[in-house]
Amino acid sequence: MKKVVVTGIGAVTPLGNDPVSFWKNLIAGNSGAGPITHFDPKHFKTRFACELKNFDPAPLLDRNEIKRTDLFTQYALIAADQALKDSGLDVAAMDPFDIGVIWGSGQGGMETFQQQVEEYAGGDGTPRFSPFFVPKLIANMASGMISIKYGLMGINYTTVAACSTSNTAFMDALTYIRAGKAKVIVAGGSEAPVTEASIGGFNSMKALSTRNDDPRGASRPFAVDRDGFVMGEGAGGLILEEYEHAKARGARIYAELAGAAMTADAYHMTATHPEGLGALRAMKDALKDGGIKPEEVDYVNVHATSTPVGDISEVQAVHSLFGPNAERLIISATKSMTGHLLGAAGAIEAIACLYAIKDGVVPPTINTTELDPAVPKGLNILLGEARDWPVKVAMSNSFGFGGHNGIVVFRKLP
Repeated sequence: MKKVVVTGIGAVTPLGNDPVSFWKNLIAGNSGAGPITHFDPKHFKTRFACELKNFDPAPLLDRNEIKRTDLFTQYALIAADQALKDSGLDVAAMDPFDIGVIWGSGQGGMETFQQQVEEYAGGDGTPRFSPFFVPKLIANMASGMISIKYGLMGINYTTVAACSTSNTAFMDALTYIRAGKAKVIVAGGSEAPVTEASIGGFNSMKALSTRNDDPRGASRPFAVDRDGFVMGEGAGGLILEEYEHAKARGARIYAELAGAAMTADAYHMTATHPEGLGALRAMKDALKDGGIKPEEVDYVNVHATSTPVGDISEVQAVHSLFGPNAERLIISATKSMTGHLLGAAGAIEAIACLYAIKDGVVPPTINTTELDPAVPKGLNILLGEARDWPVKVAMSNSFGFGGHNGIVVFRKLP
């Protein structure tokens, strides 16, 4: 079975519009939250989010490309471009059918959908929809546009698994490259959900924090006083490459994507399994897939959105898996800084794992000072500040509405 490695990284996040800026702010413990600027939120229960700052697609995309794409696709194109450049791949010299794109989005073009329906509803009933409505809306357009932009003619599709979307994309890419059906796959996820419909919808479910007087401190995973997640937006992308191909061209390798797994809770539309059974099995299977023992894992970037039920079921599963090794293992929840990017969450959290391996630093969980008493004893949850820590194996957890569980594991190469 072929080995798969990461040779390129791209990121557009609330903490920075490139991977280096993102990582710098992450380990500094900075929050990306602030008042919503995408629309006027004065009538909403939640009036803040983790938005991108100073995002400008113009250096890469021309005026027509911007006009024809939703924000989630623009985010994807920027992140994919960064990753391809970072990898040093000479795409023009390769067989275009050897390079694929597997790119996910949980919602797709929400802003486009809302704008078009509002225009129709505010009119006289005459349909005047844009010819770009459907192409901008559909979730697979990000993967399609990446392939068009760079002439990538291999495997191409989109994964949709709610907040587990990006990890699903990584697992699929791993499977195809292992099977010899691609040499390189651009994989990741993007989301642009800071819209009236998304904020209003999640508000109605009581899923979002309403700490409007303290946006930067609102995302507080595992805290006894947590009250929901903070919406985020952006994209993350990885260049996943067959190891021998990467080695032959002298590529810089961040780490191996050693294992991945998916399971379903088969329990509830929006709630996680109370005992974390699906999450536990997915973590076990991902380690087994990579030939890794639980005691070899140094860092877990947990899903931990800051919701009352989800946080606890996840750490119960983590404690069940790692048991006596849990005190040596470092756990952190970077959504405390980035907010929750929904389908793109796993993508930027995978990047956090890769940089943790590269630099030997674990990013912190901020805002949380008093842990919920329901958090199992003996877990080493890193609070407050980053820590120097030799990371050879890092696990990233993602869980989504519908009971989707996706786990990826990265390993430092000798």
